[in-house]
Amino acid sequence: MEMLLGFVVLILCLLVGVRHGGLGLAVISGIGLVVFTFVFGYKPGKPPIDVMLIIMAVVTCAGFLQTSGGLTVMLKYAEKFLRSNPKQVTIFAPFTTWFLTILCGTGHVVYTMFPIIYDIAIKEGIRPERPMAVASVASQMGICASPVSVAVVSVVAFLSAAGYDYTVLQVLMVSIPATGCGVLFAALWSYRRGKDLADDERFQEFIKDSANKEYVYGDTESLMDKELPKEYYRAMYIFLVGILVIAVLGNVPSLLPHFAAKAGDAPKAISMVVVIQMVMLFVAALILLTCKVKAKDVGNSQVFRSGVVALVAVYGVAWMAETYFGNHMAFLKDFLGSAVQAYPWAYAILVFLTSKLVNSQGAAIAIVVPMALGVGMDPLLVLSFISACYGYFFLPTYPSDLACIGFDRSGTTRIGKYILNHSFMIPGLIGVSTGCCVGYVIAHAIL
Repeated sequence: MEMLLGFVVLILCLLVGVRHGGLGLAVISGIGLVVFTFVFGYKPGKPPIDVMLIIMAVVTCAGFLQTSGGLTVMLKYAEKFLRSNPKQVTIFAPFTTWFLTILCGTGHVVYTMFPIIYDIAIKEGIRPERPMAVASVASQMGICASPVSVAVVSVVAFLSAAGYDYTVLQVLMVSIPATGCGVLFAALWSYRRGKDLADDERFQEFIKDSANKEYVYGDTESLMDKELPKEYYRAMYIFLVGILVIAVLGNVPSLLPHFAAKAGDAPKAISMVVVIQMVMLFVAALILLTCKVKAKDVGNSQVFRSGVVALVAVYGVAWMAETYFGNHMAFLKDFLGSAVQAYPWAYAILVFLTSKLVNSQGAAIAIVVPMALGVGMDPLLVLSFISACYGYFFLPTYPSDLACIGFDRSGTTRIGKYILNHSFMIPGLIGVSTGCCVGYVIAHAIL
């Protein structure tokens, strides 16, 4: 009964927090922590410090990339690609946002793409919901396919701690094709979703008003005609080289410094968690020194602000979740151990639900993966179902989904009357389930 009551408290805090958004979700979690500690007598868990530090390093570097103009160059190339294929924006837009996330390690870069995707779609007479909703989903699916993301590095770190030597490249050999196939199937389904704009009574009624029509079709967003300074390109190149360095170091541990934990122990390579933090800060420093960036402006960048909100949300929610799950670990181990032995898909479902609860792929992995490995779960299953760590589309509360709705001035991307019938639900389910199926096949075929 006490475990059930604790779970009710956890869910209530999440539901209340979701109504207030990122920072609100984090601070509401403080209520859950106080109740768990002072009322239920739970020993406080530990916040996912490594996850938070990686988020901080990556977001800081991405903030410098955006402030320096390097991100603008990437977006210009992305826009050039999309505008050269406007009729296929529903297929190409999600792959563009997916690839940008792979490069940058964070899905927050998608915000600048939304107005471009919308402009292309509405000018081509394509229902904006079709490319925009799946593009938002694809941007988050790219997280577990990025060598600089929290999710990928955390998986590698937890596998290593459990005695399984899998490199970043081996994880990506599974996650990139798995999530890529998920994006493809979600995009194909979205190609003809909803009514064409000409047949949509709600839309046609809305644009009868001239002001509304101007609002829907006006203000073309484009980077195509803008001449960008050479410093912008330099920043992009520095960032891409940094990603390449991380990928190489993650795949060739012999290149890493080795240290003994204590006297008499054999030296071991430093953790990739630490390496990513170092490289990201180093890259940010190079951009600062060579690309005419004002450090004080970084804090005002959209990517940095969004990332900090995500950081604080992970801090509060993951700490609360860890406190609850940690105090019931014995039961959860017994339940999970028996479940995954009989039903391997139970792990994927558990990761999916946990991701929704904590609104973070990295935090979900930090909670579930160590527990799964601790009960003897096959590490191949962890890699197979890495796509399942994206579950927070289930409720339309994530910042990128809300931003997507806001950027769609046509109103076709929306939250339905019954909440769950929102624009991201089916693309998300198709993407994640396809990613899990493909990941399972690939992991068992090549690893």
